[in-house]
Amino acid sequence: MKAPFRKSLKGVSQTADKERNIMAICTTLCYIEKDDQYLMLLRNKKENDLNEGKWIGVGGKFLTDETPDECLLREVAEETGLILDRFALRGIVTFLSDKWETEYMFLYTADRFHGDLKTCNEGELHWIPKTKIPDLNLWEGDVLFLRPLIEGKKEFFQLKVRYEGDALVEHQMTVYEENREK
Repeated sequence: MKAPFRKSLKGVSQTADKERNIMAICTTLCYIEKDDQYLMLLRNKKENDLNEGKWIGVGGKFLTDETPDECLLREVAEETGLILDRFALRGIVTFLSDKWETEYMFLYTADRFHGDLKTCNEGELHWIPKTKIPDLNLWEGDVLFLRPLIEGKKEFFQLKVRYEGDALVEHQMTVYEENREK
């Protein structure tokens, strides 16, 4: 089997395996924390948005040759106007779907930043108390990784979620100890 290669498609970094014709989108998502709240984005401004009406963190798709950290910093600045001073990679989420391309998402949290919050062209930004986040219109799979974040757990994890339409039909989470061993 040949090793996967990276190629750019309309400015979006993707991973491809020529033999099996598989494409995957690489993204970042960040939950920025302040005063026991997360900065949440209500996606309600983009046309044809698979996240329309959902509350999510901030982030987006890799550009060609970006690392996950570079993508994170760029996307947070573009969407919020904030510059992250301290952040942590918390997990990797694999999204599988019968409607959308496979996505590998690098999930971060941040607790130190500077700058002025700006209007986002993808939706409305709101500081939401962590205790209220489970009451928002979230993807079912997002609840699986948000719960441990809200509870303050620090272990690194991998999560695989499979959707049929908008319904979560399968999930598997692996949590790693500090030394990243299972």
